[in-house]
Formats: sequence, C-alpha cells, structure tokens
Amino acid sequence: MAKPAADNIAETSEPGPRRARSITLYLFVLALVALAPAFLFSAVLLQRNNEAQERVVETLMVGTARSIVQAVEREVVANITTLKILASAPTLIAQDFRSFHARVKAALEGTGASIYLMDSNFMSIMSTRNDFGASPVASADPETARRALDTRDIVVSDLVYGSVSKRWVINILMPILLPGRDPMIMGFNRNAADLAPALLANKLPDGWQVALVDSKGSTIAASPGAGRTGDVFPLADAKNLAPSAGWTGLQSAGENQLAIVQKSPLTGWTLVAWAPRDLISQPLSEAFWSLFVGGILLAAMVILSIYWVSLQIGRSVHGLETDAMLLGAGEPVPVRDYPISEIATVSGALAEASKRRQAAEAEVRFLMRELAHRSKNQMTVIAAMAKQTAKNADSVPEFVQSFEKRIFGLARSTDLLLAHGIAGVDLRELLAHQIDAFCPVDGGRVELNGPGLRLNTQAAQILGMAAHELATNAVKYGSFASDTGTLKVTWRLEQDRVILVWRETVQRMLPRTDRRGFGTTVLENMVGRSLGAAVASTFHADGVEWTFDIPASALDPNAFPREPAELDAAAPAEPTSGGQAAVATTGEEN
Repeated sequence: MAKPAADNIAETSEPGPRRARSITLYLFVLALVALAPAFLFSAVLLQRNNEAQERVVETLMVGTARSIVQAVEREVVANITTLKILASAPTLIAQDFRSFHARVKAALEGTGASIYLMDSNFMSIMSTRNDFGASPVASADPETARRALDTRDIVVSDLVYGSVSKRWVINILMPILLPGRDPMIMGFNRNAADLAPALLANKLPDGWQVALVDSKGSTIAASPGAGRTGDVFPLADAKNLAPSAGWTGLQSAGENQLAIVQKSPLTGWTLVAWAPRDLISQPLSEAFWSLFVGGILLAAMVILSIYWVSLQIGRSVHGLETDAMLLGAGEPVPVRDYPISEIATVSGALAEASKRRQAAEAEVRFLMRELAHRSKNQMTVIAAMAKQTAKNADSVPEFVQSFEKRIFGLARSTDLLLAHGIAGVDLRELLAHQIDAFCPVDGGRVELNGPGLRLNTQAAQILGMAAHELATNAVKYGSFASDTGTLKVTWRLEQDRVILVWRETVQRMLPRTDRRGFGTTVLENMVGRSLGAAVASTFHADGVEWTFDIPASALDPNAFPREPAELDAAAPAEPTSGGQAAVATTGEEN
C-alpha cells in the first residue's frame, strides 16, 4: 500500500548543540598561536646570525692567514736582502774567502743563521757554522742548488735536514759569479723553527692552530700543539692543500676541521690555519640551548599565567551563572566584586535588571488587584444593562484609537642636528632646508656654491635662524618677492676664516626703511657676537648683499661653542665699501 505523499518527505534531523569547551583550552590555543611563530622566527634568526658570524670568522681568518704569510715573507725577504748585500762585499769579490768568512761569522754571531758558499758541484767551500778551511761537505739539498744555478735566480728551499747544522733548516740560495771562477752559490741557512714567532705575530682565537708546510708536506714551523718541525703535516697531503678564499674541510683523528689555506708566492710554502668545526659552530649551539631553556621557562610562565587567568575567569563565570539563576527565579541579585571588569559590568547589569524586575512584578501585582476590583464593578454594570436591554432592546455603540598653523624655521635646523649627531650639519644642506620652504632650491632661481663644510650645534642653529630671516625678507622685499629675482649664496675658506655671501638680484629695488626688526637682531647679534663674525650689508643697484666673515673655529663641530649672545644686545652694522651700508635687507621689518 502506497504511503501518503506527506510520508515521502525526507525527515531532516536538526544538528545537536555544539560541544562547549573550557576557556582554558582557548587560552592555551591563543598562547600556542602567539608563541610558536615567535620561537620559529627566533630559530631562523639564530641560524641566520650564526651563518653571518661564520662568514665574519671566515673573513677574519682569511685576513689573519694572509697577514701571517706576509710576516713569513718579510722574514725571507730580509734574508734575501742580506744575501744581496753580502754578494757585493769587497772581500768576496776579491775572493778573500778567509776574511769574508771571519766578517760574516762575527756579524751572524748569536742569530742561529749561517752563510755558506758552494761550488758548481754543490760542495761547500766555506760555512760560518764551521771554522774556515774545514773539510768540504756535500749539499744536503742539491736539487734546490741545481735549480738556483739553472734559473740564475734566488731560490728558497723546502725543509732540509742540514748536513752541517744537524737540524731542520731552510736555505735561501743565490747564484754568484766571481772573476775567473765557475758559477758559485751563496746560501743563507736558518733554523726552520725560528719562523714560529712569525706565525704567532697575529694572535689567533682560542682553539685555532696554524702550521707552515713546504711543498713536500713537511711541517716547517707550527703553533704549540699543532706539530713539530720536520713532521709530516697530519691533516692533508701537500698536493691537496690548494689555496682557498674561504673554508676548506679537513679531517683530523676522525674530527671534522675547518681550515683556511693560503700559499706564499715567494717561497711556495703553504700556511694552514684550522679549528674544529664544533668550535666554530659552538655559538649557534649555545644560542640554541639558551633559546630552548628560555622557551621552556617562558612556556611554564605562560602556562601558570593561563591557569591563574582561567581560574579567575572560571570563578567569575560561575558567579554570573548563580546571578542568572537568581534572576530567573525572580529573586534579588546582589552586586558582586569580580576581578574582571567586563564580568563585573555584566554582574552590575544583572543586579540592575533584578531590581527592575522586582519593581515590575510589584507593579503587576498592584495592577492585578486593581483589575479584579474594576472587573467586579463592571460585572455589576453589565448585569444592570442586561436588565435594561431586556426592557428597551437598545444596542451598544463601538469605540476606536499615534522625535565640527606656524614656527618651523628652528625646527628644520633641529631635525638636521638630530639626523647627523656629532658629525655636524652640512652647511649646504642647512641652507637648502631653510630656503626651500620659501623658494625651491632646484628651481633655477637659487644657487648654492661652496666647499663641503660641517657646522657644530650652535653654529647650525644660528646660521639656520639667519637663513630663515633672510629668506623671509627676500619674500617680502627682495629676490623672492617676484618671479624674476634670483639668489646666490657662496662661501669660501680664507686661511682660518669662512666668508659667506648672500647676494640677491632683483629688477627693481623696493623702498627701504630705517626700521630695525628681529631679523637685524639675529644677523648682527646672534651671528656677529655668538660666532665672533663680522657682519655687513651692502645695497647695490640690483639688490642687497650680506657678507658674513666668520672664524672657522666657531663652526668646527669638534670645537666647544661660545655662549650665545642675547638678542636684545644688537649693535648697528658698520658701513662697507662698494655701496651703502644698511642695517637690514631692503625694507627690513622682519
């Protein structure tokens, strides 16, 4: 049997009420949303800062390594210079080897170095390490000696164990030609370990080591703990020590090392400065753990704060719940003192609503009693009317029943002082800022010309006020009063004084007045007395000219300024040659 159409309509179930959650949960979510990005951003900043620090350390160590290489090369260059000087000794040229031996041996006494001569067969003729006439000894490094003869140039050897000195040495060999003899070699022999002070001339950071390695991989000299002279360099093969402009990764006893490798073009030796990678990355690790511990402490403080706040809010909400139940029951709601102002406001509103409800209920009870009384009276009247209707059959008629600007001159100077600080204010920039407010400096009518000159605080304020007053007068009576006037401000240095000239050019001069205004006071008293300047104004046929002769010491940013003179102590300007003197610009009234 078919169901009725109404039964075919799909039944829709209304969604149930959303599950309420504690305000504590929302506070935790809010704290998590606020703190998590902050921690992530801090971690990124730490990583970037560590990378920047590593680049700084890398640059510093590259510079230090180059400086050490230069120090070693200076030592070698000094030895080469000694060879060149000895090669021109008269006793050597005269082949008086005995006298040459005696003089050189006395000169090198106590230095640990020695000079020796070898023949073309690389047998020693003399050596200052032995007495003259000692038995010839074959060279311990014939390969370098042969290279010196073949190239006819000075050659620096790798590390060599000396056959005479019986210690690790380096040789600097120079071929020499004496009359009537085959080519000879003069060598400068010095202890390799004596180069260690040159490696330590630049102080290395803690944990860093440095070593000087020859082309065969032997350690020539090293910092304490980095190896001994004559040992094979342990971190890498000499062929793999290519010069680098940055970090080079090395291995030492299973530990990663970061190294800077620099090569000496003069000697062919390689300088290696290295430190454990963990030492270089240690600042990041320390910063990370500091951030981690700080984050834990901050999170604990936030959790405690959230717990305390949630308790306060929970207690207040429960209090509101009680007030609402009292209000619903029609009972009086007392005014409670809640720690949260918004909840206290709601509580006050509930108490006020309770008072109003109590008053409304009292009024309702009164009205009900009045209604009952009147109803009784009305029933009596109706009863009487029914009686009368029955008698007269009359009908009952029906009834029916609605307002809601001014001083920037000195401020612009102060802005420049704040911007430049102790470096002082540039005179050109100061004039441009003051004049630009009256006439654009880049508009073709204003020319500023003079050398770079910086002013101290007092000079900047006083000259700024002066430029402001002159520009104001130029607007009223001078070059800015019409579209054709021009202004040229120049300054120059004459020995220990600065000459500043303000020259206005106009087509027609306006009548001038003898009245002295505030502008004249600023120019004569502030500039004249406070800066010790000579101030003069001259009227030309085509405009006024002001000249300020100021001691350079009064403008120097490093000089201690004089106390400014009072404005009301102005003195009149003296007449100048070339025109008529005036106390102010044309029509001075400012």
